[in-house]
Amino acid sequence: MSEHAQAAYDELSKLIGQEPAVGEWFELTQERINDFADATLDHQFIHIDPEKAAQTPFGGTVAHGFLTLSMLVHLSTTIPSDFTKLDGVLMGVNYGLNKVRFVNPVPAGSRIRATAATVGVELKGNAVDQVRAMTVEIEGADKPALVAEWIGRMVFA
Repeated sequence: MSEHAQAAYDELSKLIGQEPAVGEWFELTQERINDFADATLDHQFIHIDPEKAAQTPFGGTVAHGFLTLSMLVHLSTTIPSDFTKLDGVLMGVNYGLNKVRFVNPVPAGSRIRATAATVGVELKGNAVDQVRAMTVEIEGADKPALVAEWIGRMVFA
């Protein structure tokens, strides 16, 4: 085990139980939804056809759940960090998700933001896994768009 990994584990463990940190708002445009539909070949009408989607309970087009999930990468970069730069990081990778729920559809043109709270930290040799409870909020909505537990792995020298 590296000294840097141990130090990171000690530092990240202090975050468990703290209030969630809040990121910045981001508009999820119809153009981005259309681009995601093209990239994933998911052209279901509720995502790309405003006229047909207007006749559904959604009242208009909505973002793909997986688009909302993939936006966590960008949204998380806007969340302030409570700790100083960790020394000896070689790389960070997405290790996985413990659970994901698509709670509320995101209407095209909505603004979304993420909140993150560290709920677990595990030392794995020269790596540290940080589990964060992520919530994607929709501006003005009572329920979030998404809740997930996201595992990030940092590998240290």
